[in-house]
Amino acid sequence: MLMLAAAGAEAEERRITVAASPELIDSGLLKHMLPRFSLKTGIRTTPVPLEPGVQAEVLIGPAVDGGRPVFRGAETVYLAGPGAGPKQALAGRFLDWLASNIGQRTVAAFAPDGKPLYEPAAGTKVEIKGPAVTGDALAGERLALVNCGRCHVVGEKNRMGGIGSTPSFAMLRTLGDWERRFRAFFTLNPHPAFTQVPGVTPPFDKARPPPIAPLEITLADIDAILAYAASLAPADLAEPLKYE
Repeated sequence: MLMLAAAGAEAEERRITVAASPELIDSGLLKHMLPRFSLKTGIRTTPVPLEPGVQAEVLIGPAVDGGRPVFRGAETVYLAGPGAGPKQALAGRFLDWLASNIGQRTVAAFAPDGKPLYEPAAGTKVEIKGPAVTGDALAGERLALVNCGRCHVVGEKNRMGGIGSTPSFAMLRTLGDWERRFRAFFTLNPHPAFTQVPGVTPPFDKARPPPIAPLEITLADIDAILAYAASLAPADLAEPLKYE
């Protein structure tokens, strides 16, 4: 019991409060972003609305004193900076992650209706040479075969499987936004109807059960599948036929 209590206390020591503008919380951005930060760093987060006098390690909003621009939505530029919370070293880890290439890609990948809601703020340096892939590609292949292979051809091992109207992984790799599609697939139809990502997606509506066997997948699993997809060559679509 003492060991469990000590572990719980240590976890709380590595927890920070992130205060964000209510519209950011309502949009679902923090539910998309914060678990990914925690997965990479082991630092837990508690989101709260940004309001006067709030006690938080990190502040995100359009008017944060001393903050730096991190992303924009519509006509609003959002700044992020340290708050009055006591764990400033952990706050610095979050702010550095959010401004990094991976953090910026995480924000840009948030597309609840298939269209990104936020983009890097002007002056924010973001490299676009290739996807920020950190997962295990071998594990990703196994996960893709089990979880995605019932509808998609994911590679040679199930090339005779899948559903005819569903694009293969190689076909998806030909798309300019393939990384976003893989990283945020659970937000794109028809996946929300049967996919659960713990800590990210809301529970299924009991009045509308999943139409097929439900799929539960973690953010780490998604990173692994993305790494596997990145290892695949895009499908060779050849050139259109030319008639003379």
